[in-house]
Amino acid sequence: MTIRILLIDDHTLFRSGVSALLQRQPDLDVVGEASDGVEGVKRAKQHLPDVILLDLNMPGLSGLETLQLLVEDLPDTAVVMLTVSEEADELTAAMRAGARGFLLKSIDADALVAAIRKAASGQPVITEHMTAKLVEQMRKPAHSASATGAPGGARASAETLTARERDIVRELARGASNKEIARTLDLAESTVKIHVRNILRKLGLTSRVQVAIYAIEHDGMTDVPGEPRGR
Repeated sequence: MTIRILLIDDHTLFRSGVSALLQRQPDLDVVGEASDGVEGVKRAKQHLPDVILLDLNMPGLSGLETLQLLVEDLPDTAVVMLTVSEEADELTAAMRAGARGFLLKSIDADALVAAIRKAASGQPVITEHMTAKLVEQMRKPAHSASATGAPGGARASAETLTARERDIVRELARGASNKEIARTLDLAESTVKIHVRNILRKLGLTSRVQVAIYAIEHDGMTDVPGEPRGR
């Protein structure tokens, strides 16, 4: 299956270089480019891409503002930040806003292609050395459940998760795809998808990435009282 990609970046030469690189892959197709957030949102609605590579720092509508609009309008599209920023605050803000990934522009070609394929399959993708920054930032006491985009009652809602749903949250927290979760827990992939939808509803979240972040922030969330694990 061909993965449809949209590039949103204010640097023309960078867009051209990335586009030329990706078009050499038989399963990747760059369906559009945009030089700013407003144009990017418009083209995203027009082309309905599978993956959007979005710059963080752009004039006018910022990358984070553009991300929020894209997540709201195209919830099934994987938005991956592709940036020069290594700031932990910007990383966590992007992931909390619903980004599927956060990659640095210094990434090599093979790693970028692999990350796009993973993002298209539903997996979060983060430049390796940024992962530690994300975990550290998530564990800071100053951050609360409301910062993840969850309502104030999300912690109480976590107690409504079944034992199987808690198993799936554990897998989401380690970045597993639906297929990997199905294999690990001996479930049908369609069953995993249903469980993920139920988890999102119960926690008041909008993406599996937010579930993973919430699990990192609240170590005990997956061990709330209830049925024994695996039942």
